[in-house]
Amino acid sequence: MEKINTAVFVSGGGTNLEHLILSSKKGIMPHVDIKFVLSNKKDAYALTRAKNHNIPSYVSKDDSYILNLLKENNIRLIVLAGYLAILSSEFISNFERELNGKIINIHPSLIPSFCGKGYYGIKVHQKALEYGVKVSGASVHFVNEIPDGGKIIMQKAVKVKDDDTPESLQKRIMRLAEWKILPLASEKVAKMLLGEK
Repeated sequence: MEKINTAVFVSGGGTNLEHLILSSKKGIMPHVDIKFVLSNKKDAYALTRAKNHNIPSYVSKDDSYILNLLKENNIRLIVLAGYLAILSSEFISNFERELNGKIINIHPSLIPSFCGKGYYGIKVHQKALEYGVKVSGASVHFVNEIPDGGKIIMQKAVKVKDDDTPESLQKRIMRLAEWKILPLASEKVAKMLLGEK
């Protein structure tokens, strides 16, 4: 079966990375081949997760180095799984033009709510609770030059409980939404890149 060479970009603990790897082993992403993990932080626990699964990993913030790495591995799909650096518009356009690739991101809210510059991690859930929303969730979207501004690929809603804290809401959205839709969306985009419906 033809597969799309994929790189996963991370900055933190790597729970989404872990679920991508497990989903791959379970056959949920048959067209996705995770070639390496890249982090902008050398102390990201996600790098340990990659090592535990024998997946090569790299640490860099240098666009030209990263682009060369993507070219060497014929990467056509980048999955941002808790990657807290903003990719430059030049990097995005170079990757899409030179490798005919796509970049996708998981965001812990139902876009267009609580997204854009400054909305990441626990801050998203703090704002959702401050507003008193009854439903939140997660979104996977294509990455463009606007933070969280690309077309939505998949979303999943999660009910907000009256006694939620930002931490409890974050954990539930990860478990019920992020870990489910990121592998499914990755597979969907891989199939799209292969020219399948």
